[in-house]
Amino acid sequence: MRTFAQTNIQLINQLWVSGYPAGEIDSVVTSYEVAMRLFTGLFRASGKTFIAHLVGTASILGSLRASSNLIAAGLLHAAYASGDFGDGRRGVTDAKRAWMRSVVGNEIEAYVAGYSNLNWSAHAPAAILEGIDALGPFDREVLLMRLANELEECLDLGILYCGVEKQRIASSDSVGPLMIQMAELLGFPDFALQLGDAFMETARAEIPPSLRKPDGRNVSFLVAPQSYQRVMDAVAKRLNK
Repeated sequence: MRTFAQTNIQLINQLWVSGYPAGEIDSVVTSYEVAMRLFTGLFRASGKTFIAHLVGTASILGSLRASSNLIAAGLLHAAYASGDFGDGRRGVTDAKRAWMRSVVGNEIEAYVAGYSNLNWSAHAPAAILEGIDALGPFDREVLLMRLANELEECLDLGILYCGVEKQRIASSDSVGPLMIQMAELLGFPDFALQLGDAFMETARAEIPPSLRKPDGRNVSFLVAPQSYQRVMDAVAKRLNK
């Protein structure tokens, strides 16, 4: 299994060595700076920093020679679901979309919104696979970003350090083969092999129970800085007076 970038510097170097023009890499850098703001203090269920997951997803897209705009969107693909826009709300809103367009441009934002709107519930992959030949270029790229996310979830056996429920969903025997077929039909046979290898490696791996967190989270979580907590405590004391 090849390794992928987990830091912004690794990603920039990967894209530069791969021949992406400096001007295109600059848009990726801009998206990374936006991600730093939206995902501050956020961690995946495994304990991995959320931004490392975003970089890894973008790195996978870069290895597939995706457009620089799709790679930039890969750095923000979970923005509407998990990013902190300061309004305390999750999901797509007109205000969020307008702000995102103002900082990363219309095309990158459209990919991010498309990712958020892509149905990936339990029975969705089968329906997507059935209709994949009818997808237009934009929807095919959004689906490719989704598959890159799924591969990144399995890197370093990360899914095995999550809660039992998240592991159960990831280890489903029915979904993995569907995603492999999707990658093949999208025209990425090597990517399909990478997905197959990652799913097989995860299924075969055995992690000692002592190395897993006893609370086994199933969703991402926020760890606020101590300085932030002191401010919140001070505000709470004022409100309780």
